[in-house]
Amino acid sequence: MLVLSGLDVEKRLDYPTLIARLRTAFTTDCAAPLRHQHRIPVAGGEDGVMLMKPAWREGGPIAVKIVNVFPSNVARGLPAVLGAVMVFDGATGDARAVIDGRTLTIRRTAAASALAADYLARTDARTLLVVGTGQLAPALAHAHACIRPLRRVLVWGRSPDKAKALAETLAAEGMNATPTDDLERSVREADIITCATLAKEALVKGAWLRPGAHLDLVGGFTPEMRETDDEAMRRARIFVDTREGALAEAGDIIQAMRNGAITVGDIKGELSELCVGNITGRGGDEEITVFKSVGTALEDLAAAELALERGDP
Repeated sequence: MLVLSGLDVEKRLDYPTLIARLRTAFTTDCAAPLRHQHRIPVAGGEDGVMLMKPAWREGGPIAVKIVNVFPSNVARGLPAVLGAVMVFDGATGDARAVIDGRTLTIRRTAAASALAADYLARTDARTLLVVGTGQLAPALAHAHACIRPLRRVLVWGRSPDKAKALAETLAAEGMNATPTDDLERSVREADIITCATLAKEALVKGAWLRPGAHLDLVGGFTPEMRETDDEAMRRARIFVDTREGALAEAGDIIQAMRNGAITVGDIKGELSELCVGNITGRGGDEEITVFKSVGTALEDLAAAELALERGDP
């Protein structure tokens, strides 16, 4: 059985190729049941969450991802998100591969956000604001840079030191990246705002969004989590990765609906509809758009298939 490490995944899943593969995957039939979630008690720390996500396509392999999200790991110097993807033969059920789930999840999540932004961000978007400094943050910057020629990347985090360190890393990798300690001003300046936090209270206020802005919400994956407020949802045209996942797990949407700010009908479409061309993405230069993702196993399956196909470059 093949075992692919995180380094193997990085080598095999470059962002342009992965974004293209996801664009194709969202136009094909795939069984991806809503994931199971299980809360795991952690003595002396915040509870962890185990997510179990299967997906399969007729005539293709079966992929099952198990992801463990343990927020207290940050204090231990460990990644908050860890896991593995198992791939099985679709005809026999035999195990074919185990793939590092942390790296695969980071790569495919960032690629999905970039894919959505290709339909929803202004074509002349040049300034990206990254909200958050965790393991997803640099991936989102690099993925978005594949679909828009960014001239400036701003980095904000609760820890100014971490924001500074991330900006320095991105700058060393060729981006014009700088840290910021003024979130409101940075949101007002940004063309694309991508958020990857574990926030339970809104960080990005809808009143701050400039006309034409695109807001990419990645971090929240439970009804209790949210990264923006009701006003942002009220002002924007809203798109999601999948309606089923968003209505069950996306706190940004669920809480806005509960508060009467939006209704189900305000969700204009999901990523598959954008990729197929059944719906229009951005409708004009002044329009504010929101993409809320909670992740779908279709993305894991597509990324796993690509990793197994490519071999080491």
